Amino acid sequence: MEEAKTPAASEPRKLNFLEEIIENDLRTGKVDHVLTRFPPEPNGYLHLGHAKSICLNFGLAQKYGGKTNLRFDDTNPTKEDVEYVDSIKEDIHWLGFEWVSERYASDYFDQLYEWAEDLIRMGKAYVDDQTQEEISRGRGTVDKPGTESPYRNRSVEENLALFREMKAGKYGDGEKVLRAKIDMASPNMMFRDPILYRIKHASHHRTGDKWCIYPMYDFTHGQSDSIEHITHSVCTLEFDVHRPLYDWFIETLGIYPSHQYEFARLNLTYTLMSKRKLLELVQKGYVSGWDDPRMPTLCGVRRRGYTPDALKLFCEKIGVSKRDQMMDIQLLEWCVRQDLNARSNRYMVVQDPVRLTLTNWEEGKVEWFDCPLNPADPEGPSRKVPFTGSLLIERDDFMEDAPKKFFRLKPGGEVRLKYTYIIRCDEVVKDADGKVVELRCTYDPSTRPGAGEWRSVKGTIHWVSAAHARTVEIRNYDRLFLKEDMNTIPEDKDYKDYLNPTSLTVSQAYAEPALLEDASGIAVQFERTGYYFKDPDSTEAVTAFNKTVALKDSYRPE
Repeated sequence: MEEAKTPAASEPRKLNFLEEIIENDLRTGKVDHVLTRFPPEPNGYLHLGHAKSICLNFGLAQKYGGKTNLRFDDTNPTKEDVEYVDSIKEDIHWLGFEWVSERYASDYFDQLYEWAEDLIRMGKAYVDDQTQEEISRGRGTVDKPGTESPYRNRSVEENLALFREMKAGKYGDGEKVLRAKIDMASPNMMFRDPILYRIKHASHHRTGDKWCIYPMYDFTHGQSDSIEHITHSVCTLEFDVHRPLYDWFIETLGIYPSHQYEFARLNLTYTLMSKRKLLELVQKGYVSGWDDPRMPTLCGVRRRGYTPDALKLFCEKIGVSKRDQMMDIQLLEWCVRQDLNARSNRYMVVQDPVRLTLTNWEEGKVEWFDCPLNPADPEGPSRKVPFTGSLLIERDDFMEDAPKKFFRLKPGGEVRLKYTYIIRCDEVVKDADGKVVELRCTYDPSTRPGAGEWRSVKGTIHWVSAAHARTVEIRNYDRLFLKEDMNTIPEDKDYKDYLNPTSLTVSQAYAEPALLEDASGIAVQFERTGYYFKDPDSTEAVTAFNKTVALKDSYRPE
């Protein structure tokens, strides 16, 4: 017999390009430790794209015995809030990561201001009185050099005086900015005298009213990395054009040489991850909030029942590359399903019921069946399920005029009621409109599992005892958008034109009583249906379950 080949899954994973860089830096002595950072702006809730960045930054540090800082890029006080700071920390902890230091860009405002004055003294920064529109026009285009500002050649003394007056609050918003003095003809548009500081008379969530001038991202990010001695500053690909400017500030100021590396951001089918657009969906009531289970936010997918382990598996599957690519949302759902299949408890729930009566069942008799919570662990915990002569089954599990290969219940046909007996359908009862309202059946007592002779039938269906059923609310969620690639919306269309009108349907269902006693804290499997997560807003009066993911899918990851 030919020897079985070792599965490819067991082969060592190849290093991604960031791991290769870090290993080379450690091997050559360029660095003797690894310190990364995750630098969110606290102006919204984290989404799945951030999960990739979190797993990468924290994961790289963990792999090489290093550490990770959490640094809030809080340089825009009009859009930032403590609410977002708290939610970001909660999401990172939920994913299972811990930062070594909690930092804020605002911690460095004094140092950044001093460095700005240093650039002025070097003749490499100046105060510009032009409007934002005039500055934008003066930058030129990719094919046309920019035009120097008429204020570009102010003296060092005048620039220092004006900058200090800006800091002192002498001028209104937009009256003046501080710009770097680099090269208005540079082929890299980022070098055409970028803005370093703008005036914003706005209270900051940490510094209050101390400042009325705030640094721009490009004058904050690299220097903050340098202050913290970040060894590997990892960010998404759209910042690759910023890297030369990142390096220019560090080299010009002569400070610790942190370096930036870029990887491809996460693009997911049928999904938007623009904070601005997600905020609009919340503010205009298209969704119930940032944690609506249809949202790609981490608090949203958490409420839907996605698990940290599933998201980490997804990030591992998509890998790290230098080229943007569109990932299929079915891969994410596959990862969720893989994780929950191994760990979730099983229960029977009927969502569209038809009554089934066992005509040969002793009236008032109740049998309790000991059923495993997870078939993968038959020796593990179990739950007690009541069985009576009056049951509820799914309407789809019966067909009056059934085709040959329909192996569920049909007139004269047999199926096994999961965990219990084989039954036969003897009579179909309909109402005046011809709708099936009751199925009258007989059960075969000899087919009880573990007793008598085993008899096999092709169909097995789930059920609940009508007398013991608990009513629950089911929130069946579907994709929020109908368009596969939400990054390619035609100019004459609004992204909201692609909202899915049936992304949420709400109905009642009937569950075995053990479901309401589940304390596992993760999504459960409704047998033969899908995975559902108990919503945090459930009350004693209404227990609601959010659909996490379908039970099966044709998708198979490569």
